[in-house]
Amino acid sequence: MKIKFGLLVLAWVACLAPADAQRSHRKNAPKETLEAKDNRLLKDYADSLSVYGSRLDSVRLKADDSRFGLLFTPLTFYHSPANHLLRISPKGEVGDSLETELDAALMDIYLRRPDLVRATESRLRKVGAPLDAPSKPKKNHPDLVEQVAPKAIEIESAPMDLVITRPNFWTINGDYYLQFLQNYVSSNWYKGGESNYSMLGRITMQANYNNKQKVKWDNKLELRLGYQTSKGDSLRSLKTSDDLIRYTSKLGLQATKRWYYTLQMVAQTQFAHGLKSNDKMVYSDFFSPFNLNLSVGMDYSVDWFKHRLKGSAHLAPLAVNWKYVGRGSLATRYGLDEGKHGLVDYGSECTFDLSWQIAQNIKWKTRLWGYTTYKRAEIEWENTITFQFNRYISTNIFLYPRFDDGAKRKDDQSYWQFKEFMSIGFSYSF
Repeated sequence: MKIKFGLLVLAWVACLAPADAQRSHRKNAPKETLEAKDNRLLKDYADSLSVYGSRLDSVRLKADDSRFGLLFTPLTFYHSPANHLLRISPKGEVGDSLETELDAALMDIYLRRPDLVRATESRLRKVGAPLDAPSKPKKNHPDLVEQVAPKAIEIESAPMDLVITRPNFWTINGDYYLQFLQNYVSSNWYKGGESNYSMLGRITMQANYNNKQKVKWDNKLELRLGYQTSKGDSLRSLKTSDDLIRYTSKLGLQATKRWYYTLQMVAQTQFAHGLKSNDKMVYSDFFSPFNLNLSVGMDYSVDWFKHRLKGSAHLAPLAVNWKYVGRGSLATRYGLDEGKHGLVDYGSECTFDLSWQIAQNIKWKTRLWGYTTYKRAEIEWENTITFQFNRYISTNIFLYPRFDDGAKRKDDQSYWQFKEFMSIGFSYSF
């Protein structure tokens, strides 16, 4: 190791005299510009790499290692010797033995003769000197293969317009139908009766919001209106057979996968007068009555029988109901005190709203609504069974039992009420 280190120092001394001669000559030269000085420094450094590299043979060192150029170029302060030899504790491996010897030789010169340093590594990098040449040439060793793989077919890429849309959390759907019924009875029919015509229209529209995280908001508007003719009615030719305006809104905050904390609102009234044959009295009217029910509770999302039975079940231990009757003459008929138009009471409420696809062309929709103040109770159970013959033709059976012990009744009548009809005609869903 000491012999090799001595050879390195002798090699540097052999090149020292020409370097000193050049240095003394340049002291007497006239001052030059900074740009010219940089160009000269770069040229001298590049020429020194080729000239002093040939002298390596005289000391019998490995001439194919470019790191020896650090000794035979104009003396430059490199960072490597200071990083390796002046730090307190090593931060990594220093390198091989040649690198260690070169760093030691350069550091010895820096300490003994700092006046001979002509440039720094930072300066050489700034002017573009070739400092990062590889120490040894790399040899390629291609692998032999039996068959060269065919070149992949490159598909020419065309410019594409990327459109990013915001997610739509709204689902809008609905269905409607318009159906007719005609009944003819001759004047001499042995059982009696009369001919009549009827028409029934129904529209159901839904707009539901669900952000797939915590919030759900369901909205449903139901409109029903039906008319029928009756020759036996001497006062009027048409009267309603079905009449409903109902809006249901539910705002839910998810508690578990199926359960939601829910605030529900149900508002209900009708379009036209409610009449009876050969009777001048108006039994109901627009906003006579009008019911507004607000409830707070839990909502369960139903999805059973492989998605064939869907809907919701709403259970509300706390509910408030406001009943309004615009016609003063109907106040007592709907449980209000005489002369009053409004009634507010509190209680509990439940709603079951389900749709069951029994078969491919048979569907059952049911709605069970109940409200009680623990002094009176109202229960409505609406059932619609639809037989779908094709996309546009269907028949409907409507069954509607109802219980209300808060309404005025005759002594011989029950609190139970019932309504039923069947129709056939045009229908469409979207």
